[in-house]
Amino acid sequence: MSKDIKRIAVFTSGGDAPGMNAAIRAVVRTATYHNLHIYGIVRGYDGMIRGNLRRLETSDVGNIIHRGGTILKTARSEEFRTPEGRHLAHETLIANDIDACVAIGGNGTFTGANIFSKEFDIPFVGIPGTIDNDLYGTDYTIGFDTALNTAVDAVDKIRDTADSHNRLFFVEVMGRNSGFIALNTGIGSGASSVLIPESSTSIDDLISRLKKGVKRKKLFSLVIVAEGNKSGGAMEVARQVKEKFDFYDTKVTIIGHLQRGGSPTVLDRVLASRLGHSAVDALLNGKAGVMVGVINDKVRHTSFEDAISKEKGVKQELIRMAEILAL
Repeated sequence: MSKDIKRIAVFTSGGDAPGMNAAIRAVVRTATYHNLHIYGIVRGYDGMIRGNLRRLETSDVGNIIHRGGTILKTARSEEFRTPEGRHLAHETLIANDIDACVAIGGNGTFTGANIFSKEFDIPFVGIPGTIDNDLYGTDYTIGFDTALNTAVDAVDKIRDTADSHNRLFFVEVMGRNSGFIALNTGIGSGASSVLIPESSTSIDDLISRLKKGVKRKKLFSLVIVAEGNKSGGAMEVARQVKEKFDFYDTKVTIIGHLQRGGSPTVLDRVLASRLGHSAVDALLNGKAGVMVGVINDKVRHTSFEDAISKEKGVKQELIRMAEILAL
């Protein structure tokens, strides 16, 4: 154990993701096991600036592993983007004798941690908590599996009404600028087509696929649209398709923030627990400026720079498979 680290702060930042509480629990209990003092920063970087910290004991994280959201709350802080805001945040950490921080979040969270740790001598280790699954350096991010299961469950229900009414449904799922949720939802729900940022599918190509379905006497179709799709979201794609192809009664469903909430799946709970434990171990072993992730079932450390700048593309074989299975 590093003799220099006696007090650790943990916080969640950016969009919430199911499993964040499980990660907090793992950080607190691992830190307590190593006789460290552990503090929670409420409302992310905004709370760091305003000194909103509280001591966390083992009992404080009891009965939270199954809960969605985050007990530490989360926020996006424009003030932290400024040198003055980061200076205030540093003063808070120094005033509370914080030796190191565990940041749970996504791209924006790690961008802030990367800048801050370069400006001030306080080590940060990150835990990937985002439903988008878009961070380089880990096969899966905390919250992705739960969001995916929520989306597939919603599409399964939409399928029932689509089948009953001979309808074409465009279903928009979250994911920011990545298509991980959309692609896997499409495969898992047996959708007719999937539109994602990583693969260019024109409106004409989509209509051609839909017409092939009509020739096979397909009574309904489901099209999954990633919110970052280059042709537009589900509403825009549906509008363009309807102008050229009106065989089906066309409807649009935007699942939206339902995907962020709910009790985390077992996969997310185990992943979060594993990464929370590993984050504390990383700090005690002198690691800083890194994100802990799991690649091929092994814990790996990836620099913040790489995690936020390197592209984690969807697998081309999955895209091809989705197209084949949708025939």
